[in-house]
Amino acid sequence: MQAVILAAGKSTRTYPLTLTRPKPLLKIANKTLLEHNLDNLNNAVDEVILVVGYKKDMIKKYIGNRYQNLKIKYVVQKRQLGTAHAVSLAEPYIKDRFVLLMGDDLYSKEDIKNCIKHRYSILTTKAKNPQNFGVIVERNGILADFIEKPRKFVSNLISTAFYSLDKKIFKHIKKIKKSKRNEFEMPDAVKSLAKKQKIMCVTARQWLPIVYAIDLLKADKALRRNKSVSGKNSKIYGNVKNSSVGNNCAIKGNVEDSIIMDKSVIEKNSVIKNSVVGERTYIDGKIYNSIIADNSKIMNSIIKNCKIWPNKKISNKIVEHDSK
Repeated sequence: MQAVILAAGKSTRTYPLTLTRPKPLLKIANKTLLEHNLDNLNNAVDEVILVVGYKKDMIKKYIGNRYQNLKIKYVVQKRQLGTAHAVSLAEPYIKDRFVLLMGDDLYSKEDIKNCIKHRYSILTTKAKNPQNFGVIVERNGILADFIEKPRKFVSNLISTAFYSLDKKIFKHIKKIKKSKRNEFEMPDAVKSLAKKQKIMCVTARQWLPIVYAIDLLKADKALRRNKSVSGKNSKIYGNVKNSSVGNNCAIKGNVEDSIIMDKSVIEKNSVIKNSVVGERTYIDGKIYNSIIADNSKIMNSIIKNCKIWPNKKISNKIVEHDSK
């Protein structure tokens, strides 16, 4: 059994964190999104084909050619022509059955196993805002229709973009045309396959989508189960509550409901709440509901409800708007 992970996108919606790294290498609970998915694929499949593009060398260097029991192959998507196009690039390496998943969402081991039980399946869940997703219409547990971001309400059941497939999907990818977004879309290929094969709809137990940078906090909290975690060689002198602290950090202030990435320093009397702080960042101030990108230096300042781009130095200010 093989797996194909799509990890080529630039992901502007998770700026400024993805200005310095590809989205699958963002960390929650002190592991990258990609590592969490590889952990859950381990022993369920034996080979993973990673479709990479944006900052591809960072992924290759970080993951290498083997991860636990998994062989890792890389395919480069040079032009972003859609998810179906990305999948088509893996065709020469696919032997028979495979699972397909997005490299920037998190899927549980249990859900992966339940999907693999069926030759053809799609992992689904219910959403309050189905119009923002690919909407699923099912009959007796079988996929009947697949509508991408419908304007009118069709169903509250949506796709998580995790599939169990086989080589037959490539024939259907070749048939589809570009969408209104000028891309070759995977839902169109799956919809075409569903006319020939029964595709089972499997209900997800845990799916953690990462659309925006702030979504990292919700996923981090879910994986930690409300317990704080601290990485290697980190020193905690202050207070850390319900948060993740990366490797080689020094925490002298107060951190709550937040993510502090590797090699960052939070000085005494500093407060970090409901925020994500990037790598190699120095904070001597107060950060609320904000995203602070890598290599930033915040001194004697208050940052509220905004995003701070990489390599920024902010001193003696109150900042309540994005700083690029």
